[in-house]
Amino acid sequence: MKNTIHINGQTLIDLGYKPAKWFAEAIDYINQQQLNGVDMLNYLEQFRLPPEMELHTTEIPFAVNIKAESELEESNVNTVMQTMESLMKTPTLVDGAVMPDACPAGPMGTIPVGGVAVAKNAIHPGMHSADICCSVMLTDFGNADPKTVLDAAHASTHFGPGGRDRNEQYRFPAELLKQFEANALLNDKQLIQAARAHLGTQGDGNHFLFVGKSKATGNTMLITHHGSRAPGAKLYKKGMQIAERFRKDLSPKTLKQNAWIPFETEEGKSYWEALQVIRQWTKTNHEVIHNATLKRLHLELENRFWNEHNFVFKDGDLFYHAKGATPLDAKFMPDITGPRLIPLNMAEPVLIVEGDTTATNLGFAPHGAGRNMSRTQHKKYKAHQTNDAIFAEETAELDVRFFSNEIDVSELPSAYKNAKAVRNQMDEFGLGTVIDEIMPYGCIMAGDWEKNAPWRKRKRK
Repeated sequence: MKNTIHINGQTLIDLGYKPAKWFAEAIDYINQQQLNGVDMLNYLEQFRLPPEMELHTTEIPFAVNIKAESELEESNVNTVMQTMESLMKTPTLVDGAVMPDACPAGPMGTIPVGGVAVAKNAIHPGMHSADICCSVMLTDFGNADPKTVLDAAHASTHFGPGGRDRNEQYRFPAELLKQFEANALLNDKQLIQAARAHLGTQGDGNHFLFVGKSKATGNTMLITHHGSRAPGAKLYKKGMQIAERFRKDLSPKTLKQNAWIPFETEEGKSYWEALQVIRQWTKTNHEVIHNATLKRLHLELENRFWNEHNFVFKDGDLFYHAKGATPLDAKFMPDITGPRLIPLNMAEPVLIVEGDTTATNLGFAPHGAGRNMSRTQHKKYKAHQTNDAIFAEETAELDVRFFSNEIDVSELPSAYKNAKAVRNQMDEFGLGTVIDEIMPYGCIMAGDWEKNAPWRKRKRK
């Protein structure tokens, strides 16, 4: 009489498999089919993980498109080089680059702002960060008065934490809602609710609404800068959790912030598709603010273009993770409609650029002026002056507004790298050609909304 086969989880562990979700299904199938010996091993082979991937032991080179021009920049550049060298040990990476606006963005080994990391068949959520698809959009308002445009935009946008009140929300496009619902990672009640509430909002930090005039045409231009807000942050959190599960199995020596999702997996495909939906949401977020401003002024747009500078771009089996780097190469942007936008600071022009891929730029340009010191360091550096004095000095003749009515010193021009130096290095390293400049009239930013936040008021009492 043939003995009945009955295995359990310990059987699989003894065969060298780590406990996983598939255990229950596999055990049930083996017992039902009475698989034994070679037949059982052949069936289990589909669940065997590939050998652990070790960190690169030989140096993976990366292009350096930055140089220090002061003692302060020397420290910044040295730190950026060290963190890139650590980052490039990640097993999936095959190439990388550093832009002139580079600055550290976390613990050693974290991709810096102004960094590009190229991975083979892998998506690293930590390398695009929580601010997925941070991007800029320009709309040409023709010969409209800049102050009128800024006033109308001020009434149309929203800065600061949270989303819009239900009565003030913009209409959520039905087709976009279908895309959210069709993706396993985005079909989440809380995430969709956040996507509705945050439509038409710009957040805080370095996000802005800028109005200026084209140096080439004299037309008034509106430019917005923001990312994917709460829906993007929620997807990022899910992505990091998935990547961490893979990291533990595939490469436990890889830094947690550099964990990845293999693209060829079901999770990889789903995450990639979710990124594209979040990209569309972010583009729509720009559009509703611009369109509402046009509507208030009873105007039609004359031109519009946009680009992200914080995203993952795919070319074959290579995934270009741009953490604050502007794509020059049209292959990275399927809906390309014009040149690229590179803002510097509120007192400097927004650059309109175009360019080609080279061996050292990998198809990218800087995304702005970057920082040489943290926000906290900058505030200490300026502590000998009042906020009002700094504001008056650095925004003279500009119409600069803070949505919270509180000055944020860490967003004034002195908080950023020297704009002229960044432009010079763009020329020196072949990082795009400036074809126009949007000369500043004014801008709106969130400001120091935390100063009078309820929790701060309670603490002061």
